[in-house]
Amino acid sequence: MSLQKVSSLLAESKTEKAFADRLYAAALTLERLFQQLYQGHPAAEAAYEGLLKTIIQAHQQRSKKLQAYDQDKAAKTHWYLSNEIAGMSLYVDRFAGSLKQMPEKLDYLEELGINFLHLMPIFESPANESDGGYAVSDFRKVDARFGNLKDLESLVSKMHQRKMYLMLDIVLNHTSHKHAWAEKAKAGDPFYKDFFYFYQDRSLPDQFEQTMPEIFPESAPGSFTYVPELQEWVMTVFHNYQWDLNYTNPHVLVAMLDTIFFYANLGVDILRIDAPAFIWKRLGTTCQNLPEAHTLLRIIKCCVAIATPGMALLGEAIVAPAEIMKYFGTDEFVAKECDFAYNATHMALQWDMLATKDTRVMLAAQEQILRKPYGTSWITYTRCHDDIGLGYDDSMIAVAGFNAFEHRRFLKDYYSGSYQGSPASGALFSVNPKTNDARISGTLASLCGLEKALASNDAAAIEDAINKILLMQAHSFFLGGIPMLFYGDEVGYTNDYSYLEDVGKSYDNRWMHRPIIDWEKNARRQQADTIEARIFNGTKKLLQIRKQLAIIADSSNITWVTPHNIHVAVYVRKYGAERFFGVFNFNDAPAYLTWYAFKEHELNSNKLFDHWTGQTHVVGDDREHLIVPPHGFCLLTPA
Repeated sequence: MSLQKVSSLLAESKTEKAFADRLYAAALTLERLFQQLYQGHPAAEAAYEGLLKTIIQAHQQRSKKLQAYDQDKAAKTHWYLSNEIAGMSLYVDRFAGSLKQMPEKLDYLEELGINFLHLMPIFESPANESDGGYAVSDFRKVDARFGNLKDLESLVSKMHQRKMYLMLDIVLNHTSHKHAWAEKAKAGDPFYKDFFYFYQDRSLPDQFEQTMPEIFPESAPGSFTYVPELQEWVMTVFHNYQWDLNYTNPHVLVAMLDTIFFYANLGVDILRIDAPAFIWKRLGTTCQNLPEAHTLLRIIKCCVAIATPGMALLGEAIVAPAEIMKYFGTDEFVAKECDFAYNATHMALQWDMLATKDTRVMLAAQEQILRKPYGTSWITYTRCHDDIGLGYDDSMIAVAGFNAFEHRRFLKDYYSGSYQGSPASGALFSVNPKTNDARISGTLASLCGLEKALASNDAAAIEDAINKILLMQAHSFFLGGIPMLFYGDEVGYTNDYSYLEDVGKSYDNRWMHRPIIDWEKNARRQQADTIEARIFNGTKKLLQIRKQLAIIADSSNITWVTPHNIHVAVYVRKYGAERFFGVFNFNDAPAYLTWYAFKEHELNSNKLFDHWTGQTHVVGDDREHLIVPPHGFCLLTPA
């Protein structure tokens, strides 16, 4: 059935042989996945034909330039594993003012060493009901605050001329309640009502909420919202103005796939799929990480690989470690679901190490993280636009000998600044009064102590904060995967509390770490010995070192070294006889690391060169030590 339908549709269209071959090769798998979700649905046959037509149309609309770009990427085999890619995530308006002004900032980004940009949501969303752009009212219209579609197309063209990569978001789980589909549903259109989850009374919503955790218990309790126009309840897992899309309806999948291809044909290199864990709902479950969500992602990956193969997919699944791994694919679909995931577990574990000065919880998590399959990769980062969740298992904390409840309470107190002696200036986000769970807001610099150090004019504390900032960045840059800086961190922005004066933001303290860039401050990077210059030049140097070392490409070649010193995290990257050692001291005192830590990983040289300091170390006997300064690090290869 599938091959006959494919043959018929291809006969009606003009397509290249390479595309037709890809479609034929994937057709049976694609049909099987589709039937897993929609067999027996009255709209299944029509929707499947619509899906095939959407794939063919996407290929026909793909420019010759982008098709050539696809071929170049295919020739490199997993182009996105390269050690030469380094990214930055930013809000266009807060960073540059508008899309039209963004090209003026490309020189700055290239000076730093950035060749990959994640533009935070830029498509239309209602003022004061935008969730930072994740409540989209038009998936194809750039919000007027940023400019227009031509401005975006111009930016993409200029980025490609500089061989820079682009990532944009697709918000798969929901739309704004002001999206055209939602407006038609409010008007009673049955076709579009079925794009969402509507209920005539609270019976089923109450049953759902018995097992569905609240995402924003403070600002948006519950998972359903009353719609007075219909006198019905609609599912709104995030905020009451974000209506969850109903993927049990195959027409929703086809409509959103068409949007995915719209972004692909703009020239997007990596598509960030927002909140994929939530895209399938089933009564009696948490409505997160369900098997059907993975089937949907596999369908999307299959379709993209056929029509727009140069675009990779990132699944933004900020979930427990064992669940994150599933988004790379399982069983026959290993490395055939999402190409990327955020290494959110390790991001949080870095903050654990910095607060506790102890690496053991981090090491306890690595058994699961290291299961990432070859051909997939991580986004590695110290923080992003979102809060920092302590998303690792209690069992990992217990392995390190800590009480899980007390440990998490310490971390929350430490980073919110309420723990006596803590240098951090953060805030707790989304505190759940029922469970006492919470996450952490704050910039990299403020959480590392720079805000308090500047307020007290304490030179030693300022020095230590800068060291911690660079330590955190260095640790994540060399893990493997694409390092993703969050804008402002490269020059040490501290928390911005002006969000409290904005009615559309005051309820969400994550805005404290989403600064409006003051380009006079950023210009101080060019003045020797300023804080901005020290952090910028340090970050720049780290990225330069990374790009010089091919061993840092993500060939799934990382091994964690036995914890000879609980304050020191050490990983080795191996490729044949080559070795790279990353050594990171999370203590505020010098750390002593036995030379045996290196020898047990087949070190074939008696000298190690530190790319960070330029110093060459002579490897001593096992009773001698490498001495790492407080909050210092070494980036070592055999000399």
